[in-house]
Amino acid sequence: MGMYFIFVTGTAGSGKTTLTASLIDFLTQAGMDVAAANLDPAVERLPYVPDFDVRQYVDAGEIMRKYGLGPNSSLVAATDMALTKATEIREEMDKLRANYVIVDTPGQIELFAYRNSGRMLLTLLSEDSKSVNLFLLDSFLTKEPRSYLSLLLLSSSVKFRLNLPQVNLLSKVDLLTPQELEKITAWSEGEELIDALGIVDDNSYELASSVIQYASSPPTPVSAIEGKGLGKFTLKFREFSQAERTTTPRNLTPIYNILLTRFYTNESKGSRCPGLQENNRGCS
Repeated sequence: MGMYFIFVTGTAGSGKTTLTASLIDFLTQAGMDVAAANLDPAVERLPYVPDFDVRQYVDAGEIMRKYGLGPNSSLVAATDMALTKATEIREEMDKLRANYVIVDTPGQIELFAYRNSGRMLLTLLSEDSKSVNLFLLDSFLTKEPRSYLSLLLLSSSVKFRLNLPQVNLLSKVDLLTPQELEKITAWSEGEELIDALGIVDDNSYELASSVIQYASSPPTPVSAIEGKGLGKFTLKFREFSQAERTTTPRNLTPIYNILLTRFYTNESKGSRCPGLQENNRGCS
């Protein structure tokens, strides 16, 4: 088999790096050859040894000082600048020999939900290899129904933007009580989540229904600390390894398409700082 790329994405603090380390151990113990890639140019310590480390090419701290950027803008700029090292990065990736490459990503989820540079960097790493995206829903944030729905919307945006097979994971479930996990699991079925939202306007109801339908399957509960759920979702992405990349989803409702269109239009026309490729100054 060729190399299979597993991208680990999610909001800041959702447990991406810890899960990456646990997943490396899990697959290694299962007899797989595993390589690790770190895409966070600002991380100070890692619980695993990366075979590829973007910090060898860009330093978010140095970019912050040199251009007077804030923490978030420096990470976006670092990702843009990493793409200027495309030849060197591609050469390094070609040297990897592994069944699976686990790719740990930064917490700036806008890189993968809205910006071209994040998607381009993932494509640069994986090239034509089969890939799957793991999107982590932070269990701490999912305790409230509107927050849970917002995370589903964000995961849908990432899936739409990356155009990759995606598995949603409910992370850090060891921090949930059995009652909380049962409630969130029930929300995943759809109807109970709609009821839990309370009174919403027609547009919000339609959007909520569309996001739930687009999610297609409930998030898999996992705990990187306890190892819970790792075997279950690895079976899912092994199924993806037998298929080609997905095409652009077509079951989005008009309201969701409208939301996406409005965002991308605003990003290109109305934003004061639509991207850092041409302007390395921070946004205010």
